[in-house]
Amino acid sequence: MSDSVRLSLCMIVKNEADCIARCLESAGPLVDEIIVVDTGSTDGTDAICRSLGAKVFSFRWNDDFSEARNYSLSLAQGEWILWLDADEEIEASPDELRELTASEAYDLYSFRLNNYYGARADRNQVITIAHPRLFRNRIGFRFHQRIHETLNVEEVLPGPDQKERIGSAPITIWHYGYLDDYVKKKGKAERNLSLLKEEVAKNENDPWLHYHLAAEYYRAQKFNLSFQHVNRSIILFILANQTPPSLLYKLKYSILLSMRSFEGAYPAIEKAIALYPDYVDLIFYKAVILLHLDKPLEAIGALDRCLEIGEQNLKHLTQKGLGSFQAWYCKGLCYEKLNDLETAERCYRNALALTPNHSEAEAALVRLKRDSN
Repeated sequence: MSDSVRLSLCMIVKNEADCIARCLESAGPLVDEIIVVDTGSTDGTDAICRSLGAKVFSFRWNDDFSEARNYSLSLAQGEWILWLDADEEIEASPDELRELTASEAYDLYSFRLNNYYGARADRNQVITIAHPRLFRNRIGFRFHQRIHETLNVEEVLPGPDQKERIGSAPITIWHYGYLDDYVKKKGKAERNLSLLKEEVAKNENDPWLHYHLAAEYYRAQKFNLSFQHVNRSIILFILANQTPPSLLYKLKYSILLSMRSFEGAYPAIEKAIALYPDYVDLIFYKAVILLHLDKPLEAIGALDRCLEIGEQNLKHLTQKGLGSFQAWYCKGLCYEKLNDLETAERCYRNALALTPNHSEAEAALVRLKRDSN
């Protein structure tokens, strides 16, 4: 290993000509080498990568994301590895990365992963979570699972070592891959569903596989199938004597809200909140449910709790706005229902003060003004 290579960027790509330059231009200045494993591009992705300083290696695609990623790790010369996807960009300075990799305190760092959703990249439309992205090379880290691959953190850092050796850093990654056009263009839903069904057929008692199936069906608006699989996932975690992760409950109640099954969601959501009392998304969902059940005063109490918690707890998958501007907007709806239009107007203006392009709050103010004339 070369002493001069402290940090390697490792990526796998296929037909990413429309986004790979953005990714590499953001990450290239931060690293000492760029390792790109190409799994069969035909659109010139490999040439773009080489033009931006990457070492490009071919790998025959075999429907296994982990194998391709582990091949990229085997090629890295660096003492540390940063991994990214082609549809991402990273916000950081070379000094920030240099400080992290110079430290002996941790073996792995999580960054803030912001997932765009919807029709366009809007920084107020993101779902955020802490995600492990930077790790020390040659101590055993590898990816596992064919799809929705994850690092083998539990194997490398078992038990109490996880808390002691895993750090978090104020570095942000922006992920474009769940925007509507990206999903349609890449055919991600069909590919993911096919691979996940194959994996479930092999191991029908893996709770994570059922969660990922539920998430794919949810994005495809097949809510009944999504609900079946998220419930199966929750049950399998419980049968394994594990508390189901918080994001399962977020998905479950997102499904029920999408199906407008408010009576089915309440008061059951209280049990999920009891497990995760600091999860702002669940408390916001509770407020929405209460509002639809014509309980605006109770909904206001839940929304006040959302504003108190805020959105900085990255251990949960958190939608931006539910602890800030969306909570204020929803409070406005509650006060409208209570016929307290003056307070409702203040709530809408608070939402707009935080997010000036909040179209629903703007429309609400227009409605209030029209109705008062």
